[in-house]
Amino acid sequence: MSRILVTGGAGFIGSNLAKYLLQDGNSVRILDNFSTGKRENLNGIMDRIELIEGDIRSYHTVMKSLSDIDYVFHEAALPSVPRSIYDPITSNDVNIVGTLNLLQCSKDMGVKKFIFASSSSVYGDNMELPKRETMKPLPKSPYALTKLTGEHYCSIFYKIYGMPTISLRYFNVFGPNQDPTSQYSAFIPKIFKALKEKGKITVFGDGEQTRDFTYIENVVNANILSLSSNEDSYGEYFNVATGKSISVNEIIKYVFEASKMKADVEYAPPRTGDVRDSLADISKISSNLKYFVSVHARDGLKKAMAYYL
Repeated sequence: MSRILVTGGAGFIGSNLAKYLLQDGNSVRILDNFSTGKRENLNGIMDRIELIEGDIRSYHTVMKSLSDIDYVFHEAALPSVPRSIYDPITSNDVNIVGTLNLLQCSKDMGVKKFIFASSSSVYGDNMELPKRETMKPLPKSPYALTKLTGEHYCSIFYKIYGMPTISLRYFNVFGPNQDPTSQYSAFIPKIFKALKEKGKITVFGDGEQTRDFTYIENVVNANILSLSSNEDSYGEYFNVATGKSISVNEIIKYVFEASKMKADVEYAPPRTGDVRDSLADISKISSNLKYFVSVHARDGLKKAMAYYL
């Protein structure tokens, strides 16, 4: 049994990861300030975890949360491109200063491995597809820059201090516990919200932009595989995706057909900071971490549909 800290464990990805870690027999501690996470995401596991309500920007809180911890999954962040454009200073404080706090304290406390949640947004407007880890990052939002900076800090902490770190570049993750109500919510849960409430779906752009939509189970698997990875993966970063892209219009059409429900679709101008197309090359993570896609996008949409509708 390992003792594991999940930062942002009351959030979408963190809560799904925490549930799996508990099922696998681990001792799980969650650090969350509930700025975006929700207590209801912890329903069914609250009595099996240790919860510390606090902020990763507090050095004292981070030190307390790392007591007797073997592994860290750092999922906590302000995870929004639009929000980072509106308020870059807070995004910087949480996503960079908070990450550095965790890395420094993890090093001092002798953590065995630090796994960092990065983002495909680091590739930005690099037009080449698919996105490969060898490509030059071209972040086009403060959020993307904070994630790229976090990756560099992780690599430096391995190279200088010898603390094993791995960065996982998530591509458009969706699934249960993803909040559809926030103005910064991801696109797929907003579709289900519109269907359920007979509301309107707003698409920024013409809808032909593509994404490598990745069901949460694949992301959890990538994190679990990182636990047992060898030295070749330390200080490295890996795409976490399916290796297939789908347009936003195709997603809407598929959900309408599968659910036998419809909603009005409104097209608005593209948002500042959004990239046009995204598709991952997953050969590096498949080779190094033995990752494979367990749930493809359309099957994931069916699972998400059952959860939301």
